[in-house]
Amino acid sequence: MERRLPVTLDSIIDTLASAVAAKLRAEPSGSSASASLAPRLLTVDQAAVYLARSKEAVQHMVSARRLPVVRDGRRVFLDVRELDRWIGQNTEPAEI
Repeated sequence: MERRLPVTLDSIIDTLASAVAAKLRAEPSGSSASASLAPRLLTVDQAAVYLARSKEAVQHMVSARRLPVVRDGRRVFLDVRELDRWIGQNTEPAEI
């Protein structure tokens, strides 16, 4: 006679987590499919997360023309490459 374990929410979550982890391990980390899904243009909200700043701080930087933007009518986007360039230009060397 087969003995069954009770099904609980924790056991379901563990099973799903294991399945997701197995799928992630099976995909190559540098696959071109995942790289092509990363957007080049970010919204102000997304750029704020990328820069670890508040949305308001990024809006102030845009209005002060400290960050270059791509405009589509009233919509404003920030290019990831330009954000990376801005980070590089504003990086200060550490004192050793």
